[in-house]
Amino acid sequence: MKPRVTFITLGVDDLPRAVAFFDMQPGLKLALFPRQNLAHDAGVPPEPRSRPEFALAHNVAAREEVDAVIQQAVDAGATIIKPPQETFWGGYAGYFADPGGHLWEVVWNPNLLPED
Repeated sequence: MKPRVTFITLGVDDLPRAVAFFDMQPGLKLALFPRQNLAHDAGVPPEPRSRPEFALAHNVAAREEVDAVIQQAVDAGATIIKPPQETFWGGYAGYFADPGGHLWEVVWNPNLLPED
């Protein structure tokens, strides 16, 4: 299978809070859907949240941007999970959880810089 991700849907417990938290870049489609409704739509029973199931990554062009983006997320209601630090592979990254508990990695990878 060749993955073709064009749309991401996050199940959230507090829809108004999640809508207020996210400020999306042009072109990215992110849907926020009540967790119970997402489970119903998929035909699966709702289960407790589990953070390590997946993480969304936000790549930045400069090392200093990692700290700035994580601080912006915290100011908007996120919780720092792993403070920004040097990585074993030569980059700089940290993790936060959005108000719905989803993990986000903010990463500067000198070998995979964003194109913009």
